[in-house]
Amino acid sequence: MRTRATVATALAALAVSALAVPVAQADDGAGDTTISNVVVNGGKPVVVGATTTKRITVSFTVKDPSGVKNAMALLWHGTTFDTSDSGAVANTSNHYSVCTAVSATTSTCKATYDLKPRYNAVDQVAGYWKVWALASGKDADFVQKDNVKTFKLQRLSRLAAANASPEPVRKGKTLTVTSKLTRASWNYANYGNFSSQYVKLQYKKKGATAWSTLKTVRSSSTGALSTTTTATYDGYYRFFYAGVTTSSSAVSAADYIDVQ
Repeated sequence: MRTRATVATALAALAVSALAVPVAQADDGAGDTTISNVVVNGGKPVVVGATTTKRITVSFTVKDPSGVKNAMALLWHGTTFDTSDSGAVANTSNHYSVCTAVSATTSTCKATYDLKPRYNAVDQVAGYWKVWALASGKDADFVQKDNVKTFKLQRLSRLAAANASPEPVRKGKTLTVTSKLTRASWNYANYGNFSSQYVKLQYKKKGATAWSTLKTVRSSSTGALSTTTTATYDGYYRFFYAGVTTSSSAVSAADYIDVQ
């Protein structure tokens, strides 16, 4: 597994050379340049599978009375920017965001970023990430923020297709419903057992549109899920996992049961 570089030093040096403004170890600025409306991945958590690089878009608005000169955003994980342990830079050749003027004083700035398993996405950095941003006006005013936006970077969770048995089943008899919960390991490029997680067993009667929760089940040490319920009417059974900070939600394929 590739080790992560000393991210903060590299990113700060990049910002200095690219934007040619002072970079402090905390929020800084001069004049009336502002950054607002930061959106990461369309406002959704960033979910990364075991092996595939996830490309996301980060956009924000920059304003300056003199007009916007340029801007940059960096993604990072850690307690503070100067001690961050992973990060990502924009995929543009000079790592600037691409800024498009919407008026004489306002621009929308945008760039894509890659989160790659076994590179800047390793299991230890799943959770909350932050956006560092720097922008400058045409009059040399600038603003720098260590954290203009917080977002979740999550390991992809998976639920195996639900299996309800026996089938067909007589009304009033016991059904056993099983599945398995796993999640991506970025360190090992596979999907491992996800234990001790609370997962909902849900039911939808034939012809209905809404799912109802029957009970909550806890996954075993191997990620296995198994529970019983009473057969009532023809319908579908599935499992739903709501997710946690470090891991995404998941829903299983449903199993249809004919009740006789």
